Amino acid sequence: MIMCSNCKKRPAVVFITSVQGNEKKNEGLCLVCARKMHIPQVSEYMEKLGITDEEIDQLSDQMMEMLDGDAFEMGGSGIMPGFLSNIFGTNKDQEKEETPETNIPERREEPAGEEKKERDWKNMFGSKREKKRRELKFLGNYCTNLSQKAEDNELDNIIGRDKEIARVIQILSRRTKNNPCLIGEPGVGKTAIAEGIAQRIARGDVPLNLSDKKVYLLDLTALVAGTQFRGQFESRVKGLVDEVKREGNIILFIDEVHTLVGAGDSEGSMNAANILKPALSRGEVQVIGATTFGEYRKYIEKDSALERRFQPVTIDEPNIEDTVSVLLGIKKYYEDFHKVHISDYLTRVCAVLSERYITDRFLPDKAIDLLDESCARASIRNPEIAEYGRVMKEISALEGMEEVLLEKQEIDYQALAEVKGKLIHLRQESEELRKKAFDAQVTEEDITKVIELWTGIPASKVAENEFLKIAKLEDELKARVLGQDEAIGVLVRAIKRTRVRLNKRRRPASFIFIGPTGIGKTELVKALADAMFDSPEPLIRLDMTEYMEKHSVARMIGSPPGYVGYEEAGQLTEKVRRRPYSVILFDEIEKAHPDVMNILMQILDEGKVDDAHGRTVNFENTIICMTSNAGSTDKSVGVGFNRTADEISKDKAMKGLKEFLRPEFISRIDEIVVFRQLEKADFSRIAALMLDEMKEPLAEKNIGISYTQEALDLIAEESFGKPYGARDIRRVIRQEVEDKIAEQVLEHASEISELEVVVKDGKLDLNVSLKNKESDSNEE
Repeated sequence: MIMCSNCKKRPAVVFITSVQGNEKKNEGLCLVCARKMHIPQVSEYMEKLGITDEEIDQLSDQMMEMLDGDAFEMGGSGIMPGFLSNIFGTNKDQEKEETPETNIPERREEPAGEEKKERDWKNMFGSKREKKRRELKFLGNYCTNLSQKAEDNELDNIIGRDKEIARVIQILSRRTKNNPCLIGEPGVGKTAIAEGIAQRIARGDVPLNLSDKKVYLLDLTALVAGTQFRGQFESRVKGLVDEVKREGNIILFIDEVHTLVGAGDSEGSMNAANILKPALSRGEVQVIGATTFGEYRKYIEKDSALERRFQPVTIDEPNIEDTVSVLLGIKKYYEDFHKVHISDYLTRVCAVLSERYITDRFLPDKAIDLLDESCARASIRNPEIAEYGRVMKEISALEGMEEVLLEKQEIDYQALAEVKGKLIHLRQESEELRKKAFDAQVTEEDITKVIELWTGIPASKVAENEFLKIAKLEDELKARVLGQDEAIGVLVRAIKRTRVRLNKRRRPASFIFIGPTGIGKTELVKALADAMFDSPEPLIRLDMTEYMEKHSVARMIGSPPGYVGYEEAGQLTEKVRRRPYSVILFDEIEKAHPDVMNILMQILDEGKVDDAHGRTVNFENTIICMTSNAGSTDKSVGVGFNRTADEISKDKAMKGLKEFLRPEFISRIDEIVVFRQLEKADFSRIAALMLDEMKEPLAEKNIGISYTQEALDLIAEESFGKPYGARDIRRVIRQEVEDKIAEQVLEHASEISELEVVVKDGKLDLNVSLKNKESDSNEE
């Protein structure tokens, strides 16, 4: 046994290394000397344990006997936490609660050797009551008792998830490897399932072998915090595991269980996962884990030894009906908190609108958040709630004053009368305010305004019914895309059929737009996306010239495991997962590789596809449009009597389409929409639309713009018959109108009030009206 290098009387239990000049000096100190020398670590732990210098002196003789023959290695002050905790397991407050009788050790035969040391160690401060408290030290510091919260009704009711909870209970009832791991997307209710199990145990609605279990939520952050010395973290985890073993009825719930891998990692130390593995495999510690699919793959699957100790339980996102049931079950908590009322109809609106417009999160979490913030908005909108709270505070203060006045020996009746008068007045006011304050209703406008704040989509569009949008869809499309009324009619009729859902098979509406370039195919798709879906980016556009190779399928749905880019999501599948209500445009479909066409065929037939990570991506709420220039390069002359140019063009397009698309693919398309050739009158109307687009940016500069019919006809004349169709209208306007407007604005920006596009000397020109006087510009 090494003696203290300072007093030479007591055993050395603290070893320090000091540097004096170029020499290192190793010393071993007893606790008394270490305390007198004010070594920070020793003082800190003595204060935490409530141990005084007098108590250390009294115990020195017992420590001499217990440490006799033990060998201590010099390892620095990092050994202090475990050593002192083993000696002094309780603090002074607990010691004071013990009666003198509990500290009297029972007389037994004196055991020898290690048994005697263990008995002396326990009896030093020991008692059964104290031991019980010491055993829950780690659970009390680093865990939250969910079972106690469930017994105290501090947890929200858990609605649904009966199947998943039953599966978890079944795994917990196993003899070994009884550790379920809940895997699901963020916000689907993994933590709620653990709380639901705690509630079932509190109600006694579990099998007999789980009836005495306690569920504790482990806080890994608290477990790691403050572990500055080597061995401290391992000591905490080991102490926690030992407590769970001794209790025998503890179920640890570890949220974000993947953080076990790497928790406490440092050079030369073990992380929490490696410390827990042996106890998990032997069934000595029961754990319920929760994590996401991505984190499970990234951390737990790679550690096969850890993975096999957990039994995965997949928690899927609930559908809208299940989400509505959840909202109906918990809305009372939000009504009581916000002092508002929300109808059953509006709870369904929360579920439906959150699923449609909040696409980067998952049900039921996003629906609950929408409900919560809508209630908050309704509460803030109602000033009577705040006023009622203020009045109730004043009443409470006056009632306190009244009690004080009544308790005085000499009652001040005048002051008491004033207080009573104020109380009568305030109580009347509170009754009036109460009726208004507690009658606040959450409206549909509250919900749509919250969605507007979250997504940027105007509330008026959010509130608009989808069937109403479809009813006026044809008029909106005809106003934006000119000269293609027949194609628009075919498109709208097909969308109506699909959206009404007259059969059980739910598949997306799909179209192929065929015709030469510059006749409005892509413009119609953009107009459809804006009219149907109210997201900031309602159009998902994929250029099929980028998918001409076999390997490009991986770009669409994601790379398979083992290939570069596996961690990244597919360009198509990820966008649809984030924006399930959108229009998908496959531009120039004839250029896609056949393997890409196979993926599209599955989407058109089943309405869904699995990405590289195994996640099912639903396309039911999308509209799929494909464009093609098939047949537009065919120079052969159609044969037949009384056939129009449009009919001949349609035959060429259908013939060209069948050359590169297989019959089974074409049969899955809802409609093949053939666009007709535009006439000169159509060009004139399109020119007016393009000139109108300049009105808004010029209005910001306080400049108006107009045009004559003669100018529109000249633009149509110059662009009609060119190879690029209506795109040539844009070219003519850019070169002959926009350039001249730019020159005028740069020269006379603050003076111009009106610009008019006219024809002078057979060419397009501008009439410029100034704010103070009018003048004509004859620039060409």
